[in-house]
Amino acid sequence: MVAGRSIGSSRIRYCGLDAARIIAAFRWPGQSGSVGHFHPQPVPIELTLTRLLMFGFLKKTLKGGNTPPETPAAAPETLAAPTQTAAVSAPPPVVAAPETAPRPVSNPAPEQEKKRSWMDRLRSGLSRTREQIGGGLGGLTSLFSRRKIDEEFLEELETTLLMADCGVDATQHLLKELRLRWKRDKLETADQLQSALAEGLLSILAPLEQPLEISGHRPYIIMIAGVNGSGKTTSIGKLAKHFQNEGKSVLLAAGDTFRAAAREQLMTWGERNGVAVIAQESGDPAAVVFDAISAARARNIDIVLADTAGRLPTQLHLMEEIAKVRRVIQKAEPSGPHEVLLVLDANIGQNALQQVKAFDAAIGVTGLVLTKLDGTAKGGVVAAIARQSPKPLRFIGVGEQIDDLQTFRAKEFVEALFTPLGSGKNEAS
Repeated sequence: MVAGRSIGSSRIRYCGLDAARIIAAFRWPGQSGSVGHFHPQPVPIELTLTRLLMFGFLKKTLKGGNTPPETPAAAPETLAAPTQTAAVSAPPPVVAAPETAPRPVSNPAPEQEKKRSWMDRLRSGLSRTREQIGGGLGGLTSLFSRRKIDEEFLEELETTLLMADCGVDATQHLLKELRLRWKRDKLETADQLQSALAEGLLSILAPLEQPLEISGHRPYIIMIAGVNGSGKTTSIGKLAKHFQNEGKSVLLAAGDTFRAAAREQLMTWGERNGVAVIAQESGDPAAVVFDAISAARARNIDIVLADTAGRLPTQLHLMEEIAKVRRVIQKAEPSGPHEVLLVLDANIGQNALQQVKAFDAAIGVTGLVLTKLDGTAKGGVVAAIARQSPKPLRFIGVGEQIDDLQTFRAKEFVEALFTPLGSGKNEAS
């Protein structure tokens, strides 16, 4: 640090001075010419600022010159202060690190995921349908909260089932059974009637419970169809993970060459699951599926999931293209396809029945996948399918996560439909 510098006959110390002293030091000198004798009148502020700028220039000039002998002695003191401050301030981060490290607890997240069992997710996914049929308060709606069973009660129950898209056939069948139970078993309370309704619904859905068995063929070829927006490609990605969890090797065929980005979407699922995808930028979807079967046979793959272009059942010429894919599969593998899955969106309700009939006539549907049950109050369509188009319901989807697509089990479905989330029943399922 520069302590000072001689200027003429006076010595000006400019370091360590506050602003008031600097301004005072640069006022006009008295007529005697001495630095200590100042002019009594105030100096304009503009002139004072100008001199301050000159003072900065003077400071830089003096800094570049020869320094007095005491300058090196002052420098270590100035440098020592930051060093001492750094040494004092350094320990707090070291001490704080162990205190903040244990704060983020990693255990609750896995515990929460562990608590979210399939039954919990199924109950949560069927919440809207449950509110429509069975309500959210212990399985009792205002309808079931009544203590008296009469014809008016049964008529309101009939309306409720129809609103949940159970269909006329299934609704009439259920009400017929309930009336028989009411008179035969002398049911008196709505709780008893609700139990009878659950048993009747289980008897309707039980024939749909036929899990898909992968055996007897290698590769096992599964052809997957559905209209655009039904969740077909996403379901293929989830099915690939499902079969991988069973120890099977999987190969995907990007046969949907019609929809934009369908190939990229399936390839993304393949990368996520570590599964090979056979795809072409453009071309005949039947040729893509043929190449995939050949590749699976060469690589000794267990399962081939063949995607197809989404088609509306009313577009007969487009449905014929899917039929062509099936014929090409039979050329590549005479015993194939070993399973033809139709993906249905639960939000469409009764329209699902028309899709089942149309696709069945074109490609011979052998199983169903019902998706998006978590976004609709029309889960009763399962009962309508069971009564009018009893195809095996292989899988149901109740969410967007990769493990939210699971094998359909009628008993679990009915229990989740009448038992709200958090009831404590079958939490470990």
